[in-house]
Amino acid sequence: MIPLSSGPVPASADAVIIGGGINGLATAYELAKSGLKNVVVIEKQYIGSGSTGRCGGGIRQQWTTEENIRLAQESVTAYENMSTELGYQVFFRQGGYLMITESESDLPALRTAVTLQNKCNVPTEFLQPEECLKIVPDLDISRLKGATFCPRDGTAYPFAVVWGYARACHRAGVKIFIRTGVQDILSDGGRILGVETDRGRINAPVVVNCAGPWARHMAAKVGVDLPNRQERHEIMVSESLKPFLDPMVISITNGIYFSQSLRGEIVGGIGDPDEPQWEDPADFDTRSQLRFAVRFARALTQLYPRAADVRMMRQWAGMYDVTPDHRPILGGVPGLQGYHHICGFSGHGFMLGPVTGKRMAAQITTGQPDEIITSLSLDRFEKGELQADAFVVG
Repeated sequence: MIPLSSGPVPASADAVIIGGGINGLATAYELAKSGLKNVVVIEKQYIGSGSTGRCGGGIRQQWTTEENIRLAQESVTAYENMSTELGYQVFFRQGGYLMITESESDLPALRTAVTLQNKCNVPTEFLQPEECLKIVPDLDISRLKGATFCPRDGTAYPFAVVWGYARACHRAGVKIFIRTGVQDILSDGGRILGVETDRGRINAPVVVNCAGPWARHMAAKVGVDLPNRQERHEIMVSESLKPFLDPMVISITNGIYFSQSLRGEIVGGIGDPDEPQWEDPADFDTRSQLRFAVRFARALTQLYPRAADVRMMRQWAGMYDVTPDHRPILGGVPGLQGYHHICGFSGHGFMLGPVTGKRMAAQITTGQPDEIITSLSLDRFEKGELQADAFVVG
């Protein structure tokens, strides 16, 4: 059982976290570890009900910007120790990530990425198509032009991660309220006063917006304009099979990704360029679509013919919280003391959440700026200091 708070919300708190996904719970846990005695998490549905519980569980270090590489490195280390840290099995498995391409034009970017990742001590290597068969023997390499592989990348079970964080939060004194909506974020004179929920007001000098696809909506309550947009993505899960696939396979050509869970299921998804973009949370559509099932099945069996006889069991949809440069937005905003946001991961919040929560908690409690958080602050869009990451897929 996940220990949750019941009854009325407290009248006051040291900090209120909006959102009960990986970013909200990791931040709450790290704030409590840093010494805040009264941290409250507000979740409008249930733990992991947003993007965290709808993701594919991948954790990779193969990025093209140094900030993302460094965050991912730290997150991999956190995931390697997470079951012990949280006292809960999160099923982290390091089968590696095999990133493939069917386009010659991608090869220079892949080689450049490997050089940067190696410079950051990530053990990625560039592979010729035939070398991929040593990692995934049944892969159809007839159209492949090249690939990269990092053996330390892996996957974890998203719900186990948030359940583990929730339990650890409870032990650290954090109060978690589910089925509770934030109606307003209160501020006056350039400083945060707290939040108004549908179960009462909480006075607090610190509010951290970890609302995922709803982050832009929440930020608007205090006059903060986030440039985020929402993209709908689906995932499909197969019947359970005997273990045969160690890594996550991901294509930067068409965006398909798939891996095998510890229970034997193939778990994967693929982006759809024809999906509409969403701004109003009231319009979010997470219903399953036949179009996705057909698109994914065709791409999967073309790349991995062995999957042709596999039965697909279920599918679901979730929202990517996407920024113009596909990198997260972290930190506060000038002129509004006590407000912070952790959002805009463009589909990669699960893999970066643990270290983001740790770095943000340290900055909030010490007041000392963090160089990576500073480089990912909201004002980079106004300054034009954008450096988009090239590999924005699963």
